[in-house]
Amino acid sequence: MSTIESSSRMKTNTTDISEVLIQYIYGIADNALILGQRLSELCGHGPNLETDIAGTNIALDLLGQTRGYYQYAAQLKGGDTTEDDIAYLRTEREYKNVLLVEQPNKHFGYVIARQFLYDMFHVMLLEKLQNSQDPTLAAIAKKGIKEVRYHQRFSSDWIKRLGDGTPESHEKIQEAINTLWTYTDELFHMTEADKKAVDMGVGVDASALKGEYYTRVRELLDASTLEVPEMKWFQKGGKQGIHTEHMGYLLADLQYMQRTYPGMKW
Repeated sequence: MSTIESSSRMKTNTTDISEVLIQYIYGIADNALILGQRLSELCGHGPNLETDIAGTNIALDLLGQTRGYYQYAAQLKGGDTTEDDIAYLRTEREYKNVLLVEQPNKHFGYVIARQFLYDMFHVMLLEKLQNSQDPTLAAIAKKGIKEVRYHQRFSSDWIKRLGDGTPESHEKIQEAINTLWTYTDELFHMTEADKKAVDMGVGVDASALKGEYYTRVRELLDASTLEVPEMKWFQKGGKQGIHTEHMGYLLADLQYMQRTYPGMKW
């Protein structure tokens, strides 16, 4: 093999590895961005001041984690790409978040149920991601795990309060769990980028977390006097960029300023 051919193959391999890593990052970071956006919509609308501030702080935590991921992805993409380009200038089909996090804020019970079902997974993911052979991803996970454990504690406590509270609160949180349960299985689906990232030693095998996840969730629901939904069919598509009708409206709000005033600088 000539020196030129060898050099060309090395560049191709490096490019392929970077693209796999970028797509893997999107699969994690887009969840945090979209859920953070959903929570930010509630700023000033919480049931009481303390809960309102807590929800806003969780949104800020998620957006802070998103920045770390997107900054790394921008570095891998090279050129003039920035974290803002990745956050604001992709089309709907280019976002790889799960369907769960884009579901709307129907009422407080939905907000808590959505948060709880994602938090339980997020904690388990970051616990494993801390061991990534990619030092940047490991560092982001180690920094974010403390925040995410607080998120889990917050949403779990509210699940208990609503489930074992008044008849109305019990009914509403059970309704929310029943409706959102159909989106939980997608958390453990593995895309091609996910599988390659695992083979490279930098990603987490989310499919291996499924059994423990449902065990933990069931235990908490039992303790909250809530029933675990019986469901055979689950919704999916978000990880492949196929989203619900809610996603377009969410992005319209999220991307408005950058789309309306391209290249705007503060």
